Amino acid sequence: MSLERPWLKSYPQGVPAEIDVNEFRSVADVFSTTVSRFRDRPAYTSFGKTITYGEADERVTQFAAYLLGELKLKKGDRVALMMPNCLQYPIATFGVLRAGLTVVNVNPLYTPRELKHQLVDAGVSVLVVIDNFGDTVQKVLADTPVKQVITTGLGDMLGFPKAPLVNFVVKYVKKLVPDYRIAGAIRFRAALALGRKHALPDLDIDSDDIAFLQYTGGTTGVAKGAMLTHRNLVANMQQAHQWIAGSSKLDEGNEVVITALPLYHIFALTANGLVFMKVGGCNHLISNPRDMPGFVKELKKTRFTAFTGVNTLFNGLLNTPGFDQIDFSSMKISLGGGMAVQRSVAERWKQATGVTLVEAYGLTETSPAACINPLNLDEYNGSIGLPIPSTDACIKDDAGNALPQGEVGELCIKGPQVMKGYWQRPEETAKTIDADGWLHTGDIARMDENGFFYIVDRKKDMILVSGFNVYPNEIEDVIAMMPGVAEVAAVGVPDEKSGEVVKVVIVRKDPNLTADDVKAHARANLTGYKHPRIVEFRKELPKTNVGKILRRELRDAPAA
Repeated sequence: MSLERPWLKSYPQGVPAEIDVNEFRSVADVFSTTVSRFRDRPAYTSFGKTITYGEADERVTQFAAYLLGELKLKKGDRVALMMPNCLQYPIATFGVLRAGLTVVNVNPLYTPRELKHQLVDAGVSVLVVIDNFGDTVQKVLADTPVKQVITTGLGDMLGFPKAPLVNFVVKYVKKLVPDYRIAGAIRFRAALALGRKHALPDLDIDSDDIAFLQYTGGTTGVAKGAMLTHRNLVANMQQAHQWIAGSSKLDEGNEVVITALPLYHIFALTANGLVFMKVGGCNHLISNPRDMPGFVKELKKTRFTAFTGVNTLFNGLLNTPGFDQIDFSSMKISLGGGMAVQRSVAERWKQATGVTLVEAYGLTETSPAACINPLNLDEYNGSIGLPIPSTDACIKDDAGNALPQGEVGELCIKGPQVMKGYWQRPEETAKTIDADGWLHTGDIARMDENGFFYIVDRKKDMILVSGFNVYPNEIEDVIAMMPGVAEVAAVGVPDEKSGEVVKVVIVRKDPNLTADDVKAHARANLTGYKHPRIVEFRKELPKTNVGKILRRELRDAPAA
């Protein structure tokens, strides 16, 4: 079908309609180009230790040479990385990619069951794991295809005396490293030393080779591996780079981005790990953003220019003492993604920092960016933005027909960033990507006359009350406006009369907040069938590793 692109007229000046998808053949090419341009510039900072692009490059080469020379891995073999944000993560990632192998990112907080599923499903040969989670690996290793485990301590790359000190504190003071034994495991630093003995061969990495098997969070059932090729990731990096460079002033070689979202998550991987790497920026790695007081302390010591996160992260920081003492004078970019940004959070963020919190939208399956708001927005607009360069978007009904502007239906995406498919799941791939190449997102949305898209809700999260569609995002936005509410999630629960009713689960900021207060506020702001019939208070909401609220768990849980 021919597609008009009404969004192009709303593009910031300087952002092109298309990117050159052939500028780089692989992610490894992009890294090598950055190293040659910015060799002496800082690349990564962790626990006060900074390494340059040149230093990172040496270790990346050593790790790639170890994988090929010592372990004799072959092109396309899968290497799993199970680490939080630390210096070992980018070294291992770019090492695997430079060796022509595939990275399988593993959430370190996985249970043994989830870990085993992923290692078996992906057919992983080698696993790099941080000591904190060695005991999880030990429990399942015998039932997986993994042939070699590489272990590392959080402080291992920090040099003397910091390395032993950090490792000592993590293990003996904070008691974060349970005992484990893995026969035949090798330390990360020993692997790098072995890599020095081998020359790295010239490799032909094709743009269609799989760079990452990126598993979707599994919030909707069994986790599936999205096959993201070098072309997918390079294209998305270029798309996001053109968008950011075109609508804000990037100072190449001098940007510092706060990387608190884990790099094993697709949002941080592409936005922080690739886009800021391409411009010679420094990723300031935060290994444990859940320690909000520690995170705020770190931000107070750092001059940063960009900040990416999810709604729960921004909200948590705003509610942490000391946040108002952070110097935001250098920050020019605040980008929110991974879940809907709530208006109340965006408005407080702008008030506190002076920088608009710009919402972006994407999925694991789109590497991830599909739509981003212009970075020069004066204020939060409730939209997920405009389709980025070389991206098409449309709204379809259940029969697959494109709907006119303003109508609500399923958001569908097409572009060079759309995955190759799901690993070894052709039926699932066919359900998600139609015959014309459109990826069906499962998100209900509409487009306005200027080409801005608005998410109404997740198809699967929609609540049906007496035949009326109720979108949890709308309920959550309204309840979040109450000053006594710290966090809120809305779900549908079965009801004999109306099929489903709305239930809200709230984490209180004000201990005196009552269910009656919440219901009164809802009555003043929502039509009758949208009112929460059940109000439940909890100390915390269940979340994914990235901070996305797990509505499914709240739906399935017995009432507290």
